[in-house]
Amino acid sequence: MSVLPDLHLHYVQTCQNLSQPENPFIARVLQEADKNDEITTKGITLKLAGNNHLVPVPRVTDDDLGVLVSVLGQAAFVTGLDLAYNLLTDAGAKTMATFLQENSTLRYLNLMFNDIGTSGAELIAGALHSNQSLVHLRMTGNKIGNQGGMFFASMLKINSTLEKLDLGDCDVGLQCLIATAIALTQNKSLKAINLNRPLLSSQQEETTVHIARMLRSNSSLVELHLGKHEMKSFGVERLCEALYENSSLRYLDLSCNNIVCDDVRFLGELLKRNQTLEILDLNANRIEDVGAIYLSEALATQNRSLQALSIVSNNITGKGLVALAQAMQSNMKLSHIYIWGNKLDRSTCVAFSELIGMGRLQLDCTDVVPYEVDGEALLAELSHGLGKHRYWAPRCAAAAPGAANASLQIVAVSEY
Repeated sequence: MSVLPDLHLHYVQTCQNLSQPENPFIARVLQEADKNDEITTKGITLKLAGNNHLVPVPRVTDDDLGVLVSVLGQAAFVTGLDLAYNLLTDAGAKTMATFLQENSTLRYLNLMFNDIGTSGAELIAGALHSNQSLVHLRMTGNKIGNQGGMFFASMLKINSTLEKLDLGDCDVGLQCLIATAIALTQNKSLKAINLNRPLLSSQQEETTVHIARMLRSNSSLVELHLGKHEMKSFGVERLCEALYENSSLRYLDLSCNNIVCDDVRFLGELLKRNQTLEILDLNANRIEDVGAIYLSEALATQNRSLQALSIVSNNITGKGLVALAQAMQSNMKLSHIYIWGNKLDRSTCVAFSELIGMGRLQLDCTDVVPYEVDGEALLAELSHGLGKHRYWAPRCAAAAPGAANASLQIVAVSEY
């Protein structure tokens, strides 16, 4: 059974022993943790993210991390560590890898947007070969490259504990995506993966073919992010064919691709037959009115599983947006819809003002709010969306869980 040391006092003593200057930001966070009443019952997450502070903080360095993990060695009640937006390099990754090999209580680790490269990725992925506690890892924005991503793909063949892995914006390439897809045909524990914005030189969509093949056999994956994959008609069709046979995926992110109106036919047919998918993100494509009507027909007539739809910035006019608003009148399951960035004409403003006015659409479930000028209904933007907290999280819970967050709590391993 672990003892409950005074984290701040232990930190001060360790800095003195190692002749390392104290980081006042770390000292303050540890002082706050010492006052946390839930420390023995629930465990705590130490929030040491270097961004999102009203007053700039001294960001955590590799040397700071060495002292911190010494302090946390016996602190079993620390189950989460948020080190996003700091100054950690491959040297810090080595320290963290050693900690992961020795620690058996850490469940959440956020290393997003540090300076960890390929060798650091190799060390962290290697540590997860034996670690049996970590459930959620965020490597977002570290330039680990294709080779670094390959180390994580190999890890997925061995690790059976990790449930959520974020490799978005990590400069991974074609070989990494294919290797990851192959690993996920065997891995039975991973529930969510973010593969947004790889660096792809080919236009042949080989990666989408392999991911589609994986989805035919994988029965554990719940959440899949494939934003900025340059996906076109061929890839969309392959994915939809695979999802006819998949009964586990609930969140599909296809944002920022090259999906046009004709491609949405495949998604429309999928929604008519698939009764598992709950969240569909088509943000920043070009589905236009024709694509919006395909979606509205499926949602109005046959689909009763989709809960959230994002069609932000898709060059849709009133014709397509009104069709979706009418679909919501008959489909009571669809509760979240995001439409800003399209051509919101008078008919759109009236249709969505009516949905909100009658209580069919709640304000925390959409990104528009109605107002009137000279008796005419208009819409203003709300800062809600499926990706609202993908790159940052408020220090306090600013909204009800799921109301406007990235995943609507669909995979409950986001933070501990």
